[in-house]
This record gives sequence, C-alpha cells and structure tokens, in this order.
Amino acid sequence: MLPTLRASLPYTLALAVLAYLGFAFLPVLGFTQEIFVVIGILLAGILVPVLVDVKGRAGVAASTSPLTDYKGDTTTLYVGNLPYRANEDAVKELFQRFGVVVNVRLMKDRQTGRRRGFGFVEVAAKDGDKMIQKLNDFNFQERTLKVREAKERQDADDTEE
Repeated sequence: MLPTLRASLPYTLALAVLAYLGFAFLPVLGFTQEIFVVIGILLAGILVPVLVDVKGRAGVAASTSPLTDYKGDTTTLYVGNLPYRANEDAVKELFQRFGVVVNVRLMKDRQTGRRRGFGFVEVAAKDGDKMIQKLNDFNFQERTLKVREAKERQDADDTEE
C-alpha cells in the first residue's frame, strides 16, 4: 500500500461513516441524497489532504531532531559504494540494525548537489567493529558496501612540512 494512501485511509473511512449517517438520517429534513454525495466528495477532497498534511508536518517536526542523544564515545565509519539513490534515513536504518547510530552524513557534489556515493556514519564506539564486520561487503540496494573506520582528514598544510 502506498504511504500516502495508508496515511489518508483512516480519515477517508471516517468521512465515509459520516456520509453514511447523512444518507441514513438526514433525508428526513428534505435534502436529497445527491446533495449529500456532492458534499461528501467536496469534504473528502478538501479535508483528507489537509488532515494528512497536518499529520505529516507533525511527523517531520519530530524527525528533524538529532538522530540520537547518545552521550558515550563514538567512532566514525566510512561507507563507500553507496547507491546514489540512498538517503540518510535508509543508511541510518541499515546501520541501526547492528547498534547505536549518532549521525549520518552522505557527501554531495558541490556543483550539482547530487550524492557522490559515499558518506560517514557516526556510531557508538562499542558497536563500530561489529558494524564493520557485518556491513563490509554487504549488498545494499544492489550495491556492495565498503565499510571501514574513517581516517582523520589531513589538511594540505600537513603535507608541505
């Protein structure tokens, strides 16, 4: 089932129940059923997208908080050969199967804004080795991942000395 359909299904069912009650009890007032059909279609067309949007915004606000409030030692893992269509949430979900994920950063090209196929995952230090062992050479979205401990970045000034 599509996520948007799954999100709107409870609201649509509630409106269907209200329309049924309108068909069953309100014709006594002299309104025809055709008027209720038109009103029901208008309500469903207006209210369902509005209610789904409001519910969706509440979920987005909760997901924009930091990934984890982990306070212990962390290590950063390099993840290479990522599929270009993979996003931070998908990578986070994969790594969370094997331990605590603190942060996910997927690198993008500065000029095009497209993902470059690699990134860094900050994880709990105690889980880092297990994640490397389990996820190195792991098939993820039809690509074989390369996972290892990230090396410290060396600035250009260090090489000239």
